[in-house]
Amino acid sequence: MAAALTPQQLSETHRPTLDQALDAISTRAYWSPHPEHPKAYGEGGAPGSLGAAEGRAAFDAVLNARFDLDQPGTDGWTGGEVSPYGPELGVEYPHADIDVLLPAMRAGTGAWRAAGPETRALVCLEILSRISARTHELAHAVMHTSGQAFMMAFQAGGPHAQDRGLEAVAYAYQEQTRTPGTADWSKPQGKRDPLKLTKSFTTSGRGIALVIGCNTFPTWNGYPGLFASLATGNPVLVKPHPRAVLPLALTVRIAREVLAEAGFDPNLVALAAERPGEGIAKTLAVRPEIRIIDYTGSTAFGDWLEANARQAQVYTEKAGVNTIVVDSTDDYRGMLANVAFSLSLYSGQMCTTPQNLLIPRDGITTEDGAKSYDEVVTDIAAAVTGLLGDDARAAALLGALVNPDVRARVEAAGELGEVALPSRTVANAEFPDAVVRTPVVVKLDGTKTDEDAAYLSECFGPVSFAVAVESTDAALELLRRTIREKGAMTVGAYTTSPEVERAIEDVCLDESAQLSLNLTGGVYVNQTAAFSDFHGSGGNPAANAALCDAAFVANRFRVVEVRRQA
Repeated sequence: MAAALTPQQLSETHRPTLDQALDAISTRAYWSPHPEHPKAYGEGGAPGSLGAAEGRAAFDAVLNARFDLDQPGTDGWTGGEVSPYGPELGVEYPHADIDVLLPAMRAGTGAWRAAGPETRALVCLEILSRISARTHELAHAVMHTSGQAFMMAFQAGGPHAQDRGLEAVAYAYQEQTRTPGTADWSKPQGKRDPLKLTKSFTTSGRGIALVIGCNTFPTWNGYPGLFASLATGNPVLVKPHPRAVLPLALTVRIAREVLAEAGFDPNLVALAAERPGEGIAKTLAVRPEIRIIDYTGSTAFGDWLEANARQAQVYTEKAGVNTIVVDSTDDYRGMLANVAFSLSLYSGQMCTTPQNLLIPRDGITTEDGAKSYDEVVTDIAAAVTGLLGDDARAAALLGALVNPDVRARVEAAGELGEVALPSRTVANAEFPDAVVRTPVVVKLDGTKTDEDAAYLSECFGPVSFAVAVESTDAALELLRRTIREKGAMTVGAYTTSPEVERAIEDVCLDESAQLSLNLTGGVYVNQTAAFSDFHGSGGNPAANAALCDAAFVANRFRVVEVRRQA
């Protein structure tokens, strides 16, 4: 059995990291304690971490076996994950009797509350540290459940997800420590003795938190809510997407191990895997014990949660229509390369991928002179083709389509308008069964603004619309409409005009959408950095919360006061 984790050990090991995280969220400067490069792990890298071969072996060892978590209420086993790259994972997970598991999860809340914000934060950092040491293992788990290519699964599913989890812990600690733990209160009474009280203030979690995982980014989207709730004193029940259980099951196992070693009830974190077609998310969401819900996924179910889970504080990230407005540029080739990469990364299966490219019908101005709408669209298509022309490079950038629904949308996109760039099949030499498709770009008329216009709804996957608009002003009107009615996680724009830049910024400020201007280098509109960038705003229909800000954590706990006569 591993040695017990004492508060002193936790403080010596992790307090400096917590302090650095607190500094980072205040300065918004670049910082990350989690290395992005695979060679930073294993021999010669981070102490105790698994290298590439060890991580792959650890991943292989959990396949085709039961994944025991020693949870209360296990009444059977369930599984069925199939990698988007072809192979069946063959992992069976414990299926829980919720009427047994939920009371067991609540049993340890008293000691977890009494531990206080700092100890809770440091335990969370120990969990994240152990997750980080197993980044290679988790990368394979993310890759073979989400369809991300390995390098993206390693970075986004590993260090970037861990950064977002740590960011949530830092915000949670900061908000919980705004109020002092104790206070002496004295009110003067003139000639009489003053009135005196001693007061204590304790942060108390709301209750059991439910994390409803997503298929595409199980760790990146799962860790913020998981760690925000745990750090604020709440037990956390993780309900993974049935196609992407393994990354979060590994996370739950690590969390339970750390909690036990630190002297807390491991049932503060548990897994709720579901049987095929069971649909337990709806059942769990309305249980009275569930007081917090974090959800990433479709607008339909997100809206259902917000309307029906009335007993819970609900945080949702749903669908949106992300847009790039192209007005003018002084780096045409840089713009083309940046847009092409943004459309292609992970086959467009990111909630931040641009969908609508709003381009004036009369064209744009560039450093090389005027470019017509048709020229811009043709050049964007050529940039995508050049980027993805080699199958090996394309497979490494695109990954695999996460489910058949995405494939169906790609294949149907050609019926929506004139195809400027057809999608093609990419062969993956290592995984011949992987379904890999390049993006399709379709020309659409932006004057057709009826409700049935294809560009007024999200078309998730590698489908983009080059929308011809009458002018930049018309583009901004359409941008405002789509953000207000459908939401947007990201907005991009290219312009050399200060007046146009201010107008675009005003739209995004009015409608609460995160804006990226004139990106032509190695930063892309669909990528954000923890501790500095906000993911979503919580101010438009795409999401009701931002990752991560004070509002994301502050309502996961309340402050309970006890007054005593001095």
